[in-house]
Amino acid sequence: MSVGKVLSLEAVNGSTVILPCTYSSCIGIHNLYFNWQFNDNGTMHKVCESVIASEGVEPEVSIYRERVEFVGKNRNNNISILLWNITFEDGGQYTCFGRNPKEKDKNHSATFTLIVVDELRVVDNTLTIIIASAVGGAIALLMGFMLLKNFTLFVLAKLEEKNKECLVTSSGIDNTENGLSGSKADSKLTPKKK
Repeated sequence: MSVGKVLSLEAVNGSTVILPCTYSSCIGIHNLYFNWQFNDNGTMHKVCESVIASEGVEPEVSIYRERVEFVGKNRNNNISILLWNITFEDGGQYTCFGRNPKEKDKNHSATFTLIVVDELRVVDNTLTIIIASAVGGAIALLMGFMLLKNFTLFVLAKLEEKNKECLVTSSGIDNTENGLSGSKADSKLTPKKK
């Protein structure tokens, strides 16, 4: 038997709730007996009970308490109940119990706690918001720093590239035509007459 991952529920007085319960068996079921019980200050009171003859057969459920409805579907291994128009007296522990003769009549049970309140309490998320904002701000600051670093490196690379172009351009002046020193004209030797 399983009531799921959430073992308790807070519900507003006058609302309708489902108390979940499912069963599972790796060897199948035959005449699976199940019931729901309510713990009233240490005294267990049956809420409902039935026998499921085999898988896929919908059970005939006997209900012993007002404002209770069986909403389980045997094809989904679901034996959940619905409590409608709940009151403060409905609050407490509910036990989903099952016994499968195919498993040598081994007993299985799961307990679910229903808490009935006037109004649902407001959860203060201030700390969560502060932490999320701080983490988000730190990530944004880190990303901004990385973008600034990459932009600076890009600008420096462009400036260095431009300086290299200037050096190449200034050293590539051909003075051979102007007759200036270092030109080809100086390198020609004129023959001397003797």
